Amino acid sequence: MIPISKPFIGEEEIARVIEVLRSGMIVQGDKVAEFERRFSAYIGSRHGIAVSNGTAALDIALKSIGVGEGDEVITTPFTFVATSNAILFQRSKPVFADIEEDTYNINPDDVMEKITPKTRAVVGVHLFGHPFDVRAILEICEDHKLMLIEDCAQAHGAEYNGKKVGSFGIGCFSFYATKNMTTSEGGMITCNDDDIAEKCRLLRSHGEVRKYEHVLLGHNMRMTNIQAVLGLAQLEKLDWMNEKRRKNAEFYEKNINVEGLRKPVEKSYAKHVYHQYVLLVEEDFTMTRDEFSKYLTENGVGNAIHYPKPVYLQPLYREIGYEKGLCPTAEYVAERVISIPVHPLLSEKELEKIVEVINGV
Repeated sequence: MIPISKPFIGEEEIARVIEVLRSGMIVQGDKVAEFERRFSAYIGSRHGIAVSNGTAALDIALKSIGVGEGDEVITTPFTFVATSNAILFQRSKPVFADIEEDTYNINPDDVMEKITPKTRAVVGVHLFGHPFDVRAILEICEDHKLMLIEDCAQAHGAEYNGKKVGSFGIGCFSFYATKNMTTSEGGMITCNDDDIAEKCRLLRSHGEVRKYEHVLLGHNMRMTNIQAVLGLAQLEKLDWMNEKRRKNAEFYEKNINVEGLRKPVEKSYAKHVYHQYVLLVEEDFTMTRDEFSKYLTENGVGNAIHYPKPVYLQPLYREIGYEKGLCPTAEYVAERVISIPVHPLLSEKELEKIVEVINGV
């Protein structure tokens, strides 16, 4: 079976982890600080704040700008549930804007429709590695005095008009094992505001300004030196891994040729880093999406559905009052998308097999 994802862990990562373990300095320390400096420099942001995972990054980012009970935050329903759960953590209301039909990213026109006097922020997701329309969302935020949070969990190294995502608003990254780069678990907040950065640092570590002096209610959401050295090694090869993903996607674009399968787009403003390569099964395709998934599996091609339903149709959200029909495009897309392998460890032979199997439908 050709796996849908596979982390690229080399001897460099193993050697650096062993070095940290032997040093005895395994918790947050100098390696974390180095990773923060190098990652934020790569993104083009003044600050990097390493945290325990991507969900923690979103939670802390929202807390740092004062989002709280009774506030509303606009976000996309077509994403992993962590994006909107972080809004619920603040006792705030997620307000779901529909998505674009081609990129599957948040639709700026619908964001405009969802703004109310209670709106405090917009959380956009650079889904599957393709940036959302940052300029359009930023203009809306500036006009309505809203904060922009970029969920970059799937978009390390992706660019909008030549500038890396995570450098426009408050960037929130995940380094989970299947991401474009990994620290096994881990996350990072990037921003250019000194006050927000300082508050994020306090929030990740019990609000501690110095040992045993705590000025606000925070968490224990720190990164370890073990994770950080993994991140440092991964960062050094991130551009190479992303280019391999892009080349794999280019191979699919040129060679997959089946009526009724819609391939991904790359907008003129975007540099897509293909965290996932997502096909959409249209009405005139010869199989249903589930039949196609079964066909791929039976022929040795790993696949996955990202995501099978909009967030607001998850049981948790149905229980608190969200209903079907809220975002029609997201509902249509969720019923029809399927991801195929695009990770950088795919061989030429595996790529050819995947294309052969798909074209063999």
